[in-house]
Amino acid sequence: MINKYDAVVIGSGHAGSEAALALARTGIKTLLLTLNLDSIGFLACNPSIGGTAKGHLVCEIDALGGEMGINADKSTIQRRMLNSSKGYAVQSLRVQADKNLYHRELKKVLENTENLDIRQGEVSDIVVENGKVTTVKTKQGGVYETQVAIICSGVYLQSRIIIGEYSKDVGPNGFANSTDLSDCLTKLGFNLRRFKTGTPVRIDGKSIDYTRLEIQKGEDNIQTFSTLTKEKPANVSDCYLTYTNLDTHSLILNNLDKAPMYNGAIEGTGPRYCPSIESKVVRFADKERHQLFIEPEGLDTNEVYLQGFSTSMPIDLQEDMVRSLKGLENAKIMRDAYAIEYDCIDATTLYPTLESKSISGLYFAGQINGTSGYEEAAAQGLIAGINASLKLRGEEPLILKRSESYIGVLIDDLVTKETFEPYRMMTSRAEYRLTLRQDNADIRLTEYGRKCGLVDNNRYNQFLQYLEEIKTLDTILDKIYSPKEIKDFFEKAGETLSGTSGLSLKDMLRRNKITAEILQENFPDILSQYSIRAIKQWEINLKYEGYLKRQDIQIHQAKKQEEKNLPTDLDYSEIKGLRLEARQKLNDIKPMTLAQASRISGVSPADISVLTVYLKTIQK
Repeated sequence: MINKYDAVVIGSGHAGSEAALALARTGIKTLLLTLNLDSIGFLACNPSIGGTAKGHLVCEIDALGGEMGINADKSTIQRRMLNSSKGYAVQSLRVQADKNLYHRELKKVLENTENLDIRQGEVSDIVVENGKVTTVKTKQGGVYETQVAIICSGVYLQSRIIIGEYSKDVGPNGFANSTDLSDCLTKLGFNLRRFKTGTPVRIDGKSIDYTRLEIQKGEDNIQTFSTLTKEKPANVSDCYLTYTNLDTHSLILNNLDKAPMYNGAIEGTGPRYCPSIESKVVRFADKERHQLFIEPEGLDTNEVYLQGFSTSMPIDLQEDMVRSLKGLENAKIMRDAYAIEYDCIDATTLYPTLESKSISGLYFAGQINGTSGYEEAAAQGLIAGINASLKLRGEEPLILKRSESYIGVLIDDLVTKETFEPYRMMTSRAEYRLTLRQDNADIRLTEYGRKCGLVDNNRYNQFLQYLEEIKTLDTILDKIYSPKEIKDFFEKAGETLSGTSGLSLKDMLRRNKITAEILQENFPDILSQYSIRAIKQWEINLKYEGYLKRQDIQIHQAKKQEEKNLPTDLDYSEIKGLRLEARQKLNDIKPMTLAQASRISGVSPADISVLTVYLKTIQK
């Protein structure tokens, strides 16, 4: 039986779910194929969403009309703002999510979305004719004609878990893996590489002595991921801190011959920024301890997650290592830690739209592109889904610039720079991070979501009201108060009041110790009717005014190169003056703009000068 769809999404993790929703919500008849319906939106590793830079991605997904932020808010059991003592550019929201609730809520949304069918099945073949996707086939005998296919296979391609000497060809948490799709991709001309990640033990919370641990409470007065979330999630669970010690380190160092990471049993390349505990102990031999977080998996289970303790050691050693930790001397392991290897592609074979350069209608998103993390996957899935929809509707693609979003940084890095290890988003990767904050994600990206068809009237009207509120505050905050009127307020806030001239509310907000919250509390007669979010926006812009102006100049200068398009069929080997390495890299990646070309490893400023001159000659 042959079924016809406009688009087929392969995989139902965080990338696949966002891609399928983006397509279906924009009127595209879509099929979501998944190995297992129980793995939809599954939090296979840590039960959390957000974190440093990742929180920025979730807010941007929400601003574009994606689902992750809404779902994370629904399933939150604890939330905290990381780096709150630092500047706003690096502050990142992170929530503990109820793992099972997150899966159920996302599955419910997918099941009740128009234009979207969900089916369990393993994809075995993608048929390509005349350079275009035509059909997706499953091992169960399903045949689905389609114009577009988005592969969001996560870590399931030929995946293998490793625990000591034990290994098995399965996916995360014992889910079945994908066995045929790797061969299909190889036949289609994709070079696969082998990456590795891992996950810690799960422990029975009843067996932990929490009285010996450092408690970590949640925070109430902080933003949510989604601007649509009206009622802030309650902090109903606590997290705890413990540390490794010299006994833990001795157990590891004395048994490295049993560690698959060191005895050759693992072939894949692991993530640099999320290493196993073995790697931490070996790499940082001078450290006497490493911080570990004990985090709840959900409200309906006693399982807790030992964040920072990823390992693939044999299970007897895992038990000894865990029981060497303070508070966990009698801990009972419920799920063993394991490493997992899987296939992924070289993302430089993709356009910034995440469409294959060699096969029309074939898109890739998520960990198959060499990334790590739920948030990076969801961001790619959303962009792949948006661009596949725009392609089917005959509209211009959405390519976010590095100066506009963390999503733009993420995708530009993937398609421009080769990734030889699982890629993780960090604030340091964004050169314009003062502009790309969590708090202004909706200001930066909502109009794009509206143009693509994902921001509905409800969200858009709410967004316009917020902009109007900020605009109105411009004149309200100009109100001037005399030194006599604000003397007590300044003393209470710990600020020095000098001079005899009056100060406006804007002047006050520029002071380090005066925040939006303090100002609203002390001037309720004029500010109580405005949202703290809008006043906060003014506070940040006023406090960082000089830096933001400087960054705007940098963005404007960089924009000149971003606007210089390069022909995608350009043969760089024919351009005189380019170095050999530059010719090879440029021909491999086929950059779309001069700015993208400048970010390719192996392309020097001198090569960019040659390209600039060449562009002028062909544009005459």
